[in-house]
Amino acid sequence: MQSLRVGHIDLSFHDAAAREVERALVDHRIAVERSAAPHEEMYRRMGRGEIDVLVSAWLPTSHGRYLAPFENEVSKITVLYEPYCIWGVPDYVPETDVAEVSDLLRSPALERMERLIQGINPGAGISRFSQAMVEQYGLDQAGYEFRTGTERDCFGRFIEAVAVGRWVVIPLWHPQWLHHRYRIRELRDPKGLLGGKDRATLIVRKDAEARIGAPALAALAGLHLGNARVSELDDRLQPPALNGEAQHRE
Repeated sequence: MQSLRVGHIDLSFHDAAAREVERALVDHRIAVERSAAPHEEMYRRMGRGEIDVLVSAWLPTSHGRYLAPFENEVSKITVLYEPYCIWGVPDYVPETDVAEVSDLLRSPALERMERLIQGINPGAGISRFSQAMVEQYGLDQAGYEFRTGTERDCFGRFIEAVAVGRWVVIPLWHPQWLHHRYRIRELRDPKGLLGGKDRATLIVRKDAEARIGAPALAALAGLHLGNARVSELDDRLQPPALNGEAQHRE
């Protein structure tokens, strides 16, 4: 029997959600072939028919442009959780000093906040939104810089900053494992550049539905994880706490 090809974007929380979907498929005796790739590449693979199921499309804002070229070839099965992007700071940064993005241009943030805002890969919605934030809030004029990189670059920089109490901005999202270990306070975004709340939608190619079968499709349609659950599942995939990481935990 041919395996069902399940793809997810190559970030750990997408992996966590994919494992729950795959478990439901295996429960219906469906063999699963799993794969991961960066955002744009995973959507290209689905558009070419190289994967059958994608966990999951953040619609309409973050991933809508990637899905649009072949949207009529897929079915939207269920909403697994309700993600949204943020810029956050560690909870020890006083809200009276830094409550919204524009506060980064005033004292004491000008004296204390690190200027590098380290992100993840360039295809992520948070990366597009963050570059716009730097430009449209005029942060670049004060020396702030958004830089893309790996998960390790982004999360590692935050963890290292928290360990010594440095002021740092992290471009992040819900759900994500750092929220399960730290108190991260969201900065208000009056310009609304972070895209608002999306619907993390499980999508299936229509030409794969017959192979999945009605019972398994019905089980998938009833699957809802929620943000808190995905953050918890994501956290379980991470290595044990690093030195100094226990501080400022929830």
